[in-house]
Amino acid sequence: MNLKDHIRSVPDFPKPGILFYDISTLLQHAEAWEATVDRLTEEIGPYKPDRLVGIESRGFLVAAPLALRLGIGFTMVRKKDKLPGETISHTYDLEYGSDTIEIQADALHQGQKVVLMDDLLATGGTAAAAVELLRGVGADVVASSFIIELNFLNGRDRLDVPVHSLIGYDD
Repeated sequence: MNLKDHIRSVPDFPKPGILFYDISTLLQHAEAWEATVDRLTEEIGPYKPDRLVGIESRGFLVAAPLALRLGIGFTMVRKKDKLPGETISHTYDLEYGSDTIEIQADALHQGQKVVLMDDLLATGGTAAAAVELLRGVGADVVASSFIIELNFLNGRDRLDVPVHSLIGYDD
């Protein structure tokens, strides 16, 4: 099955000049979604992670069902002030400004093997920040995984862990 056939391209979203790759059409097609989860399982299963970590918000859609399939837990990385309880924050630079992501302080244990997941890898800024945050709480980030990768933005160059993607776009 060609998963690209189930990805909708939306021009000028969220702003003019941006071509947005929308996974909602993939999620709506049960066979395509199942094939996606199967392929992600094949990609990251060999790492034998203790936990999958999803980046807000579409990363949750990817990591949660895969964690269930692998019989392991799922942890959220969210934007500032979105998680209850004590959190650990990491602020990182954007092209124009900064952003902050957080994880619950008791979510992971020292040395736990984790795979970081999101729906799309673009510039790699948020994923790289998430890797730093996870390492800061003692996790062993063994790989990262994405449904879509925008190859022309070279986001994988910002990550020092193995990068897996199912679909690549070159422009």
